[in-house]
Amino acid sequence: MTIFAKILRGEIPCHRVYEDEHVLAFLDIGPLSDGHLLVIPKEAKAHIHELSDDSAAAIGRVLPRLARAVMAVTGATAYNILQNNGAAAHQAVMHVHFHIIPKLGSAGLGVGWNAGSLDAARAAELVKSMQAALSR
Repeated sequence: MTIFAKILRGEIPCHRVYEDEHVLAFLDIGPLSDGHLLVIPKEAKAHIHELSDDSAAAIGRVLPRLARAVMAVTGATAYNILQNNGAAAHQAVMHVHFHIIPKLGSAGLGVGWNAGSLDAARAAELVKSMQAALSR
């Protein structure tokens, strides 16, 4: 059982900002900046590809409103929304969660980006394979 499951069951307290039938949002207790918010589905799945359409849609509906609230309260004009899947991708809690992290001066998320290049033949192969996977 994850810490988020314990929060959802009321076994561990949290600083609740928003809640509806599908989603809970609360302040991160190890924030990268003031106002760092966690947004979780109430459906207990480790990875985003495992979520039901209803849970995914519910998160998608509230993320913009929550980001606006974080910006209004913190005065941030920039922020990151981060979502990791799997330990190799830096996921620490195996329950789907989104971070809304305001960028306030040097506080916030620092991101490295090792951009490569996309070969046209590989792009065509990927497109064909992904479209086939989507039709299954």
